[in-house]
Amino acid sequence: MAPKNILLEETDSVVTITFNRPDALNALTPELLDETAEALRSISTRNDIGVVVLTGAGRSFSAGVDLKALTEKGLDLSEGNVGDDLNRAAREVQTLLEDMPQATIAKVNGFCFTGGVELMLACDIVIAAEEAKFGDTHAKLGLRPTWGMTQRLPKRVGMMRARELSFTARTFSGTEAARMGLVLEAVPLVELNGFVDQLSAGICENSKGSIAAYKDLYKASENNGFSAGLEYEKTTEYSVADVRERMSGFLASLGGKKN
Repeated sequence: MAPKNILLEETDSVVTITFNRPDALNALTPELLDETAEALRSISTRNDIGVVVLTGAGRSFSAGVDLKALTEKGLDLSEGNVGDDLNRAAREVQTLLEDMPQATIAKVNGFCFTGGVELMLACDIVIAAEEAKFGDTHAKLGLRPTWGMTQRLPKRVGMMRARELSFTARTFSGTEAARMGLVLEAVPLVELNGFVDQLSAGICENSKGSIAAYKDLYKASENNGFSAGLEYEKTTEYSVADVRERMSGFLASLGGKKN
């Protein structure tokens, strides 16, 4: 059965997952997150896919949790928690994005608030439109983060900047997001698709086995500390299926060069 809340597009070795609730600014529901997780699980087993791009339809990446749907369920929000269904589904998506062997790119095309930021932070690389709007609005709504904001955001922007963004709940542009290191690059919206396409193609030119190893090793670096990370890199073994083919091709190209 085709998913109802996301779109899937495959081009060469790249799969794009698009949140597809544009009338609701791609607000997050358990159903949307479950469909995203199912797609990521399937993609993660494929050897022919090198990059997964996550983006949103219309003028929003994601405006965060669907608060209307949340309140209609009559959940007790007195503890500032959005509930087990959303927590479970969102954390599963984040884990898949971080652990899958493919490189993951968040293409932030517009509004990206709170839960949208938390999903974005689980991607390997983030590229944003200069015109995009970001914000961590938990405090504005009387909510508290439950999807890892307090762990991932300081790693991107530093602890003091993370506190400022969360305490003020202010809105800021893609340009400022790039300046503070929240995203890798901010480009004009009209150039966003082309920029991400070029980045994805550059990644796909390289060994998928090497990329998978890098993902695991960089995660160990972030989570284990310097000394433990060095030991992990030294002792962990990986299977890189195309190393002989790539090495032979490289050596052959050297042999064909003339002084």
